[in-house]
This record gives sequence, structure tokens and C-alpha cells, in this order.
Amino acid sequence: MTSSEAQAYCNAVTKRSGSNFYYSFFFLPAARRAAMYTVYAFCKEVDNAVDEAPPGSDPAEAIRRWRAEVAAVYGGTPTHPVAISLAGHVRHLGIPREYFDELINGVEMDLSTTRYITFDELSRYCYRVACVVGLICLHIFGTRDPRAKDYAVNLGMAFQLTNILRDLGTDADRGRIYLPLEDLTRFGYTEELLLQRHYSPRFNSLMAVQCKRAHEFYDKARAILESLPLADRKALTPAEMMRGVYERILLRIEQAGYRVFDSRISIPPVSRLAIAANVCLRNFFS
Repeated sequence: MTSSEAQAYCNAVTKRSGSNFYYSFFFLPAARRAAMYTVYAFCKEVDNAVDEAPPGSDPAEAIRRWRAEVAAVYGGTPTHPVAISLAGHVRHLGIPREYFDELINGVEMDLSTTRYITFDELSRYCYRVACVVGLICLHIFGTRDPRAKDYAVNLGMAFQLTNILRDLGTDADRGRIYLPLEDLTRFGYTEELLLQRHYSPRFNSLMAVQCKRAHEFYDKARAILESLPLADRKALTPAEMMRGVYERILLRIEQAGYRVFDSRISIPPVSRLAIAANVCLRNFFS
């Protein structure tokens, strides 16, 4: 497969996903947008190797194959279309291999870990599956100030916590609980009640604390952004578009009275585009 054919494959994976992130990619220059499509496709394919594994397949073996593909990206001949496309981008952008290895480590955790006792334990998982993606994106966006890494880590934590709150029901159906068990105990809300999708005042109190924690990470990311040089703030425009969408999802969870088991809370495409355009205009005139 040629690099252009591999890139076309990644573009198709990204467009087909309908992800909240997709709309922020429109505003990137063509070469950087292509890199983002490839990184997103990588994340999607690795995640699907576990969460959407075909019946009869071995997710652990799929993870091993992805490890081998990453190794080939940095010192061999990759065979998967995503890895073929990724090889060109990592050479051009200087993205460290450790980020992709860590992301795979995070996805692999879902094969063996379905509960997290403390928030510190959960944070390690969030760092691997979300924060490192933000660190990869910094190379694509072209930031220079080292503090941008702290921005990416805090924003990645906020995104992942928002995803966890939105997808409590879906994860429960898979037997997974991503809320710290110490928090469930604190509010007298049991694992069984969560797996049964049970609403109660105790559930609402538990969710209020989780939402507050996510807001704190959004606030930390915003404060770091405001301290960065103008050039870096402009470079992070796509990330700020994503923040606008995901922070809106968090607000909708709160406005819905935490009824996340009823239906998946989302933002319509037209609203996502409006948020992206607003951020773009605001940064353009800053």
C-alpha cells in the first residue's frame, strides 16, 4: 500500500467515526490535518481491538500485533494502513514512540482491569488513554512552550473524565466501572446499583462530585492556556475547539440531572461546528 492510499484509509476511518474531534480538524492546514486523521485512526483501531473485538477473536493478540506495528513504524516495515501512514508523520513531526506505547498500555488495561479503587489509580489509566493523545497532538499543532504539556495533560484528563461520566451505562454493560470505588463507598452507592443503572439522590451526589472534578481539570487547562505565548495559544485552537465541545457535554450532563443511563448525551453536529467557529474567530482576533 502506498502512503497516499494509507492516508486515504485513515481519512475514511476518521470521517466515518462522527467523532466530536472531527470538526476541530477542519481548521488545521492540510498536512497537519492529515496527521490528525492518522493519529485519530490509530487510536480508534487500537481501541476497537478491545472494545469492538469480533466474536471469536483474541483481543490480547490484537494488542500484540499493534505493539509490533508501532515498533515497525519506528524501525521496520509496517503493514497495517494506519501504521504505514503513521510512519511518515512521526518522522516529519518527531513524535516520540513512548506515547504510542503508553496508549496501547492503557487500552490493554481494559483486558484485565474493570475497577479502580482510588482516583490515583484511575488517573494512571486516563493518562495513558487520553493525556498521551494530547501530548501527541502538541507535535502536530506545533507548540513550543514546555508548559503546553501541562495543558495537554490536564485537558486530556478532563476529556476522559467527561467520557467516563457520559458512558457510565455503556461501560456498565461491559462490566466496567470507571468511577473510583472509594467515591461510591463515600456516598453509599454500590457497584451493583451502578451496574443496574439505578438513579437515586446518592447517585446524584456521587455524580456532582465527579463533574466538579472534571470542571477543575478544564479550569487548570484554561489557566495554563492563558499563560502561554500568543503563538502557542493560536496553535492550540483545535484543542480549544475540542474543549468547547466536551465542556458543553459536561454541562449537559449536569443540566440533565445526571440521567446518563437514559440516552447518550451528545452535541449535534451543527452545534459542534458553531463552537469550533466561535473559538476560531475568538483566537483570530486575540
